[in-house]
Amino acid sequence: MGFIKEFKEFAMRGSVVDLAVGVVIGGAFGKIVTSIVDDIIMPPIGYLTGGVDFSQKKIILKDAVAAVGEQAAQAEVAINYGNFINVVIQFLIVAFCIFCVIKALNSFKRKEEAAPEAPAAPSKEETLLAEIRDILKNK
Repeated sequence: MGFIKEFKEFAMRGSVVDLAVGVVIGGAFGKIVTSIVDDIIMPPIGYLTGGVDFSQKKIILKDAVAAVGEQAAQAEVAINYGNFINVVIQFLIVAFCIFCVIKALNSFKRKEEAAPEAPAAPSKEETLLAEIRDILKNK
């Protein structure tokens, strides 16, 4: 029974729940970035480069061979550099978004730290002592 209780405490700890939420949101954000790159950014780039579809760009090392008789078919061997270009662009977008979020959080922290605290009002004792001092100065 102690093991189950300990696991429940671990699983329900705030940091674990926050991490789970972050992973789910990150997965959804990744799909959004993939769509932005594939559907919005790459088509104009392809248009500007003469209709090139980067996701289909590759260097073929060995052509595919169809099955003939008892000889098995062989798949094409290629380096898919176009897909790599898409993934690099996706990474740069995600990295830039994370940079912007962290920069915003840091600026909020700096504003909180830089905000001057108002000096505390003097206590009743300090006020009375100041009045006594002023009276003694005037005599």
